[in-house]
Amino acid sequence: MKITESEFGKMPGGKSISLYTLTNKNSIEVKIINYGGIITSISVPDSKREFANIVLGFDDLDSYLQDHPYFGALIGRFGNRIAKGRFSIAGKEYQLSINDGENHLHGGLNGFDKVVWSSQIENDSRLKLTYLSKDGEEGYPGNLNISVSYELTDENELIIHFHAETDQRTPVNMTAHSYFNLSGDPSSTILNHKLKLHSTHYTPVSNHLIPTGKIEKVKNTAFDFSEFQAIGEHIKRVKGGYDHNFVVKKFDGTLKEIARVYEPDCRRELTVFSTEPGFQFYSGNFLDGTFKTNDGIQFKKYSGFCIEPQKFPDSPNHKNFPTSILEPGDYYTSKTVYRFGLI
Repeated sequence: MKITESEFGKMPGGKSISLYTLTNKNSIEVKIINYGGIITSISVPDSKREFANIVLGFDDLDSYLQDHPYFGALIGRFGNRIAKGRFSIAGKEYQLSINDGENHLHGGLNGFDKVVWSSQIENDSRLKLTYLSKDGEEGYPGNLNISVSYELTDENELIIHFHAETDQRTPVNMTAHSYFNLSGDPSSTILNHKLKLHSTHYTPVSNHLIPTGKIEKVKNTAFDFSEFQAIGEHIKRVKGGYDHNFVVKKFDGTLKEIARVYEPDCRRELTVFSTEPGFQFYSGNFLDGTFKTNDGIQFKKYSGFCIEPQKFPDSPNHKNFPTSILEPGDYYTSKTVYRFGLI
């Protein structure tokens, strides 16, 4: 087990950005930068012991400074969408920044994906990032002290642990936004990946991807992944593709397996665990070839998928959704685990 640090580039003002490389005894390697807490690469073996990067990302800082679609980034203060950027707490209305049509998405114009985090190597397997989100940032109330740790274990698990405290009531809903392609070849789509989700219900959305407030069963719909099936099996039945919140089955706040996916040819498998009540399954619908690897391979539609553990989208505006409001004196904690293996 080891973590190494190197320079990844400099911000426009001259501040140096660090690249941290976490490696375990099985030669699995995870690379993270302290700009946006971004996971730039996850290298794991296939059934032939050939290693490849299974997440979409770049090799240089300048590419991440573009307006990219959150490749590998930490998301906050609130992951996903809040309708028109508005919500009320104790009768007081707040207006957040608008950055997704008429709505607020993934923390706003300068969310946690665009800040430089303070970083510390805690031990041979764990990296810790910290950030103070000040009162009024992007319209959110309260000073929010945040820490996020990344730990790579010899059991081939990447553990992401979120912690936050506030001095005012505020919505908090942090997540990680890696795009996975288990083939290791971003020129291929993820439509043949086999997916299983531990969810019996999902939250339908409007044309602007805002939850309607309903919670509906997935059974006999295109959202039913209760057994393994190809991501592309029914995707044409879903307008725009998958970009929906799924309700975790038998949620009780403990760490549970929420999703499992494998690529049939190379046999790489990803299992996702979470302590959150929901997760967004996104099939990379908005990728359009604008961004590309340093080798020139374009990230096209369906080049990667995301599993984003979360509170429900727009939850501050739906009393029937699990609360996302953090109270002063309480702690926000959330854990996500990615387990890498073979079928």
